[in-house]
Amino acid sequence: MEPDVIDHECTWKAKATVLEAQLKLQQEENDALKRRLYGHKSEKMPRPADAMRKRGDLLPPDPDKLKQKRADGRKWKEELETLDLVQPLPAELPTCGLCDTQPYHPMPDKVSYSIELVPSRVVRHRHVQPQIRCECGSCIVCAPPPPRVGEKVQYGPRLSASLIAAKCIDAIGIERYAKQLARMGVPISANTLFDLFHGAARLIERLYDLLVAQVRTHELVLADETRIEVQEKVKTRRAWMWVFLAGDLVVYVFSPSRSGQTPVAVLGASQGTLVVDAYTGYNQVTTPEGRERGGCMSHGRRGLFDAMPSAPQMQEGLDLILDVYKVEHEAKELGVVGTFAHAELRRTKSKPAMDKLHAWLTAQKAELLPESKAGKAVAYMLNQWPHLLVFLGNPKIPIDNNRSERALRVVSRGRDAYLFVGNDDCGKNLARLMTLAHTAAACGLNPELYLADVLVRMMDHPGNALAELLPQNWKPASASG
Repeated sequence: MEPDVIDHECTWKAKATVLEAQLKLQQEENDALKRRLYGHKSEKMPRPADAMRKRGDLLPPDPDKLKQKRADGRKWKEELETLDLVQPLPAELPTCGLCDTQPYHPMPDKVSYSIELVPSRVVRHRHVQPQIRCECGSCIVCAPPPPRVGEKVQYGPRLSASLIAAKCIDAIGIERYAKQLARMGVPISANTLFDLFHGAARLIERLYDLLVAQVRTHELVLADETRIEVQEKVKTRRAWMWVFLAGDLVVYVFSPSRSGQTPVAVLGASQGTLVVDAYTGYNQVTTPEGRERGGCMSHGRRGLFDAMPSAPQMQEGLDLILDVYKVEHEAKELGVVGTFAHAELRRTKSKPAMDKLHAWLTAQKAELLPESKAGKAVAYMLNQWPHLLVFLGNPKIPIDNNRSERALRVVSRGRDAYLFVGNDDCGKNLARLMTLAHTAAACGLNPELYLADVLVRMMDHPGNALAELLPQNWKPASASG
């Protein structure tokens, strides 16, 4: 006979229980780290649209709309400059086996197309300033000098604008950009390019200050922050790049710390809504007298997704969150985002979905270990619940903070490309130029054309008319004159 199993309580059993829980948590952390480092795309959280498509929530695209979308996607090819290249006929023509003659009667040409890259080139402009004098030579008139980006700068504004776009939009390090120029036969040193970059940042500083001041006037602001390294003598130190989105404004702010002083400096005591994650650095501006705090559904969704390997029941929560995203997709398809119709959709569909999600989270909290990955993910959403509901009261408020996260990807790519900034002043210059470039892109402008024009005009533009040069108000010099 098998001996009876005696269930008893002792010190060793209590210790074993604690060690077992700690081991489970450690295993969860190790698994999460491995997925982050080595995981396939299938192991990463899918976009809501992809998850809805997989679940069968999205209808197949309308064939007529799909056809029109493809036609619109081909328009750029028709608008390209077209060069006719006539291919010569063979030097030796064949003889026809039936009529015993060689082809000589013209026929309609056979036409095909290819898209080709015309290599970029750098040219040197030789500026000639005609001069005239009077009979005695005491009165001399000279044509005005060409516009330049700074005093005695021998490089043109388009070169500076291209450099800024390369680093601030494409996250290309200046040393790498110097190598690209060298391949074009223009061996400009990286140090010279650094001088051009930071000189341009100093030129547009007043425009940057205007954009920062405009953020606080907007009712709805989205914000986020990410780390950026700063060079030191022995090793780099950590600093932070913040981003604030308000309408078409994309404002980056460099700060040596992650303290709440940066949101205070940008937003002050302004009122409205601030959509952010749970970071406490925003607490000083999300007060009863200040801004209402909107939560980020995507952060909560990510927590549940990361807990799936050890807690498969989190899939039910992900499905409930997907029901909320489905309403947003429906509003977008109907073209009613931000309108009363959108608010009505949220009232009739999003509110019941959120109620179901809250009931599920409450039930899960009672069953999960608080220190487990799933327990922390559930607790995060419950703690943020009042903020996660804010979007229900205003159709203009997004349900997540993904826009600001996307705006910071260029900083993340920069950590891999150029690794760090030289000092705090360099970080501030980077933030200024990123702000002008990305805001111009958000306003539908070509950032290079915009910057090339503005860098020259900042040299002598009246201080009381600087607002004319902001991306949302900008007109090319030829059009404004």
